[in-house]
Amino acid sequence: QIPSNSTTTPSPIATNPLYCNPGSIMSSTLRFEDGAVQFRQRLAVSILSQRPLLIKNIRSDALEPGLRPYEISFLRLLDLITNGSRIEINATGTQLRFAPGILTGGEVEHDCPVGDSDDSTQNRPNDDDDNDPSQLQYRSIGWFLEGILPLAPFGKSNLTVIWTGITDGTCCQQDDPSVDYFKASALPLLGHFGIVASTDMMESNTGPEIAILQRGAAPLGGGRVRFHCPLVRQLEKPIDWTDVGKIKRIRGNAVSCTLVSSSSTARVAYAAKGLLQRLIPDVWIHTDVHTRKQHQCGPSPALTVHLTAQSTTGVVMTVEANLKQRELPEDLGQRVAAKLLQEVQQAGCVDTDLQSLALCYMCLTPEDVSRLRIGRLTPFTIEALRLYKQAWGVEFKLQADEETKTIVLSCVGTGYRNMARAST
Repeated sequence: QIPSNSTTTPSPIATNPLYCNPGSIMSSTLRFEDGAVQFRQRLAVSILSQRPLLIKNIRSDALEPGLRPYEISFLRLLDLITNGSRIEINATGTQLRFAPGILTGGEVEHDCPVGDSDDSTQNRPNDDDDNDPSQLQYRSIGWFLEGILPLAPFGKSNLTVIWTGITDGTCCQQDDPSVDYFKASALPLLGHFGIVASTDMMESNTGPEIAILQRGAAPLGGGRVRFHCPLVRQLEKPIDWTDVGKIKRIRGNAVSCTLVSSSSTARVAYAAKGLLQRLIPDVWIHTDVHTRKQHQCGPSPALTVHLTAQSTTGVVMTVEANLKQRELPEDLGQRVAAKLLQEVQQAGCVDTDLQSLALCYMCLTPEDVSRLRIGRLTPFTIEALRLYKQAWGVEFKLQADEETKTIVLSCVGTGYRNMARAST
């Protein structure tokens, strides 16, 4: 189970534990004994803080204990974009030691694990079965993309990753955000923190980009995605993002792959617009039909819809949903439209699924106060707050706004600097 391309080169932390962040106040090992909880986030924080990581009891009570193939694949991806990382996994796979190396970035290709034909009938999302999600062997490309977003801007060179695998989300009984979701919501968030195209003539002037080269649905995958992120020396300034504004437009995309009738996407779009246009007239939902013959998409059928609401202050809220078994396209359209209205009602400045990423970037901002308004703290975000406090010593102040039923989080950044970037 040890990644085949992991290296035994000693980590820079052995000689200089504060190599990537001279302002760091801690260098001891991050220890966790609750298994694979926040697996990707803990690895990302370990690399950014240059602190070794020890995770114990990884599914020690499960029928198949230890790391799953998609988690092993994520470790291999980290090994590709770093230099000097050391990965040690015990014989049962229930314990992981990770000594972080230096983020190098560059251009890499990575194959994400996919399922087989037997999974097409037993692991579709939200089915009424007794399958244990912890036994799943594969995840979507969005799961991997979400894991490296905190790391992408802080390498030695611009990061470009080409993935192959599953491009849709909410697959395999897991709410994995799709690639379309990150394209709609994560890219504007990166721009809000100053991660944009460089003005330096010696560097690439291309901003963050997510391109879906080929679509592939669960479980067989077959999709290709290209992700590019420019490097930054440091995040330019703290943020003060508390004004949600008013929703001015709604855009969406209904996508079908392989054997799904083109009329189904039109029915989804029509049902969603029927609910949303009661509240706002500027609603446009594009229909996108992919076939294996014309578009060379993956062999698995799927029907997915994404909706994005944009406000007058630049706030972007995105939701998505996949067609369940025995569900009509009209029901899918109404369900995703209601989901978007619920997201808007929470009145946060970031999506629910992007809260932890935004708070991570807030920890890395200059040593000044940053503020962010969110609608509702999710259990995942609460775990992230504890992780950031343990790794960087950053404590967030939470202030409830009774009038809007929201929460304003504030913290003082660590002044993180990208020391992997060569000085010129």
